Amino acid sequence: MRSIWNGAISFGLVSIPVKLMNATESHAVSFRQIHTEDGGRIRYRKVCELEDREVSQAEIGKAYEDADGSMIPITDEDLSHLPIPTARTIEIVAFVPRERIDPLQMGTAYYLAASGAPAAKPYTLLREALGRSDRVAIAKFALRGRERLGMLRVSGDAIVMHGLLWPDEVRTPEGVAPDAGVTVREQELDLADALMDTLGEIDLDDLHDEYREALEEVIAAKAAGEAPPEAPGPAEPGKVLDLMAALESSVRAARESRGGEGTGTAEVRTLERRERPARRTPKETGGKKSTSTAAGKTAAGKTQARKSTSAARESTAETDEKTAKSAKSAHAAHTAKTAKSAKTAKTAQTAKTAKTAQKTPDRSTARKTAAKATAGSTAGKGAAKKTASSRRRGA
Repeated sequence: MRSIWNGAISFGLVSIPVKLMNATESHAVSFRQIHTEDGGRIRYRKVCELEDREVSQAEIGKAYEDADGSMIPITDEDLSHLPIPTARTIEIVAFVPRERIDPLQMGTAYYLAASGAPAAKPYTLLREALGRSDRVAIAKFALRGRERLGMLRVSGDAIVMHGLLWPDEVRTPEGVAPDAGVTVREQELDLADALMDTLGEIDLDDLHDEYREALEEVIAAKAAGEAPPEAPGPAEPGKVLDLMAALESSVRAARESRGGEGTGTAEVRTLERRERPARRTPKETGGKKSTSTAAGKTAAGKTQARKSTSAARESTAETDEKTAKSAKSAHAAHTAKTAKSAKTAKTAQTAKTAKTAQKTPDRSTARKTAAKATAGSTAGKGAAKKTASSRRRGA
């Protein structure tokens, strides 16, 4: 971008060399005046009305027209002696909150760029200080032969200066508001709020100049020797007979244009029942949110049920395993106890038989007694085995 002014920002005792560049540009289609009979250009020539001849730029000076029509010449030398301390300086005079600046005062915007490497540090300091304080700087500067008022603010990584009108250049809105006393009902305000909420927000980057685009199409068609495209005529505005009906229709049309469902009647009724301060709270689309919330709760319940069933199965399996281990241990202990009892019985029977043999002198008697003892021991052993086997089957 080409700079249109070079100077410095005066920030107390800090001086920041900067360049001033236009931050905006016009894309409007411009026209030239022509002679309709032959297409010749119409040009303006600077003519001296006393001599009736065209004069050059070097012969042209400045003058102030007095109330009686007389001209008071003002030379560049006269202007050079004027006390303008801001001739090459943007002098910051105060820092104020953003809300203090009336948008009516804001005019042309300029980018302020750091001029050279030495200006990088103080430029960054001022930018960060403005961003952290959430305030704007009010400054004076001179441009195109007059002193102006400006506002400095942060935009991204750059400092932007907006030219401001002096406070006495802003007119008061006398006679602008309607004189007749008008009463607005709460229902009408609720419908107006519903219409604003339905229209919602928009990305400003999506907006474009449709008139300029249509005009460029006409120019392209004429240049190609074709007939210009016909544009549809503007719709005739309807007469507002019932303000409430017009608002309801507007809400319905806005919802349909944005792909909404329903006629908006339920929304209007909800707005009518609520209190006035609640209108400032942004509305929520209840249907979709409720559906998704219910679905989330259902899924969460199913997941929890699955977890509970799985936990119950694991607990049952663990209990069965413990029961089996306990039964196995009890069976083993019982078997060992039975075997021990049988062994004890055999030992006692053997000892009794031996004692009986010692008391009986007859060998045959001793043999018979020993045979009986052996048979009894065998029978006892078999009975013990049968008992253990039956208990195993019972277990």
